Amino acid sequence: MCIVLNPHCKLEQKASWLKQLKKWNGVDVCPWEDGNHGSELPNLTNALPQGANANQDSSNRPHRTVFTRAIEACDLHWQDSHLQHIISSDLYTNYCYHDDAENSLFDSRGWPLWHEHVPTACARVDALRSHGYPREALRLAIAIVNTLRRQQQKQLEMFRTQKKELPHKSITSITNLEGWVGHPLDPVGTLFSSLMEACRTDDESFPVFSDFTENMGQCKSLEYQHLPAHKFLEEGESYLTLAVEVALIGLGQQRIMPDGLYTQEKVCRNEEQLISKLQEIELDDTLVKIFRKQAVFLLEGTGPYSGLGEIIHRESVPMHTFAKYLFTSLLPHDAELAYKIALRAMRLLVLESTAPAGDLTRPHHMASVVPNRYPRWFTLSHIESQQCELASTMLTAAKGDVRRLETVLESIQKNIHSSSHIFKLAQDAFKIATLMDSLPDITLLKVSLELGLQVMRMTLSTLNWRRREMVRWLVTCATEVGVYALDSIMQSWFTLFTPTEATSIVATTVMSNSTIVRLHLDCHQQEKLASSARTLALQCAMKDPQNCALSALTLCEKDHIAFETAYQIVLDAATTGMSYTQLFTIARYMEHRGYPMRAYKLATLAMTHLNLSYNQDTHPAINDVLWACALSHSLGKNELAAIIPLVVKSVKCATVLSDILRRCTLTTPGMVGLHGRRNSGKLMSLDKAPLRQLLDATIGAYINTTHSRLTHISPRHYSEFIEFLSKARETFLMAHDGHIQFTQFIDNLKQIYKGKKKLMMLVRERFG
Repeated sequence: MCIVLNPHCKLEQKASWLKQLKKWNGVDVCPWEDGNHGSELPNLTNALPQGANANQDSSNRPHRTVFTRAIEACDLHWQDSHLQHIISSDLYTNYCYHDDAENSLFDSRGWPLWHEHVPTACARVDALRSHGYPREALRLAIAIVNTLRRQQQKQLEMFRTQKKELPHKSITSITNLEGWVGHPLDPVGTLFSSLMEACRTDDESFPVFSDFTENMGQCKSLEYQHLPAHKFLEEGESYLTLAVEVALIGLGQQRIMPDGLYTQEKVCRNEEQLISKLQEIELDDTLVKIFRKQAVFLLEGTGPYSGLGEIIHRESVPMHTFAKYLFTSLLPHDAELAYKIALRAMRLLVLESTAPAGDLTRPHHMASVVPNRYPRWFTLSHIESQQCELASTMLTAAKGDVRRLETVLESIQKNIHSSSHIFKLAQDAFKIATLMDSLPDITLLKVSLELGLQVMRMTLSTLNWRRREMVRWLVTCATEVGVYALDSIMQSWFTLFTPTEATSIVATTVMSNSTIVRLHLDCHQQEKLASSARTLALQCAMKDPQNCALSALTLCEKDHIAFETAYQIVLDAATTGMSYTQLFTIARYMEHRGYPMRAYKLATLAMTHLNLSYNQDTHPAINDVLWACALSHSLGKNELAAIIPLVVKSVKCATVLSDILRRCTLTTPGMVGLHGRRNSGKLMSLDKAPLRQLLDATIGAYINTTHSRLTHISPRHYSEFIEFLSKARETFLMAHDGHIQFTQFIDNLKQIYKGKKKLMMLVRERFG
């Protein structure tokens, strides 16, 4: 574009450029301007006041390539006499010019204006600089900036009038479909760098060029009065102040989020680059005045010039990054204004379900709103993190100021939609509040807690992989705030935590020694907190006995009534809602706590849920079964007699049954009885119940298992099988007629499986 805009380019040169550009433009692999395939972009240059239809074929192309603008720019020329006067003279003014129309050539001060599509006008400035006309470029840049300032002022006046007439009209006037920041032609960057260059260059050191008009044919002389160049700047203004002001105007412009990932990333990048250039400039009183003036414009204005107006289009590019820069710049000079800007910028309308309708020029983007997420906003996560940064900056600045902190908190709660960002802010606030060098800032701590509670509510019913960390953090934060905060989160646990979290993390941490020490609690306060923890534990156990019963019992240990209630909840749930694993775990805990009869009751309930088949000889529940039988055995004959039928019903695994049988025959039941009483010390008989029943079941299990194993046995398992039969014989021989039973059993096998000759030969060798 710079090349085709060379002001002294000959027509035949331009024609050959155009031909070459069109050729490149027609190639299939020619890159698209917005970098992404798929979005239909209209011709947006709006830049062709002279002979607009010369290149219709290019503007009808469905997509803009990287050459489209240059092709369109071939229609631009420099013959306009007003334009020539602007760039040729520092003294071009007209004080008799009173036309105050929208597109008038001079402003009320008689200074020249240049009304052209801003990116195109700035491309002219760029071309002048590139082709060696820095003075001319600077003159045009000043005219453009003065035009922008005048339009901004007019826009504000118009809005103020409208506001008086239509105070409740909540629709914004059309916003810019094509923003200046992130624009392919970088108009704001061009103006900024032209003006900054002029600050660095002493006026006299501009190289002297032949008078610009020589090659262009003489201009029609206008009536104008001569005044020195600096008269095109306000009192006290300089190229520097102008550069800063145009950057602020560009950054604050209300503009629609462009289509496509590439263009959206470019908007962010361009904005950040411009801000980092601004940050290099030290703010003096003159510049602070400009910041103030532009901040007021942004807050009061509307429409294209203000992305921070009261009403903006739902899809406007958010102002978080820019507002954070404005906030930190203004804070030392005008805190009230700084907060107004930052708070106004916090909104992110695109994520709000009931955002104002705004302007519907692009209805195809308005129709489909995926619940609270906008699929077309590819940089949304970056935008949300910038919003979070802005909030964090305000929280840091507001430390110690109760009123401001409350306002910032409200803004965060209203505008931030992502739980992970709110959690980050809660953590930030906590860090700032508890910096080592001073006493904690209690208001900021409360803000931190409030945000933490909001995160808990937001993520309670949605899966969040950081949830455990968030819950732990919240308890730490509430501990810092004080005992009443802990009490309060326990009382309203059901709106914040799942039952498991409430018992296993919240109440357990609150009741830990470290918390009690940290809070310096007296006995009365400790008891109050413990009482809340017990109430919570019982409510959770009722709601989710599988996951909370054990924690509830542990938390209620020191209070007899609460403990009884928790135990009863477990018993009620045992028949329906609990697995044998959970019941065995609680039973073992009961035994450990010195309640063997209760442990026994739970163990028998656990047994009714269990089912071990013949080949599950390494099942994890085997240890629990052996433990339950040992417990019953230690309690006495009656208890053992009651559990054996349950074992027989639930366990079909021969090796487990023979293990239990062996243990029961080695010692007397109840020898280590309750209350130190000893019984007569007689071993139980294998011929009578309950051991007879266990013995029969064990023999039966060996017979069934043997048949099961033989149906699909391979030769490599023969020796292992013979060992298994030897174990079986030991159990058979425990019965008084066991010898006969075993012989019959082996004979049976030899008859049924006579086809397995080699195996039966091994059986004969070992068992006759």
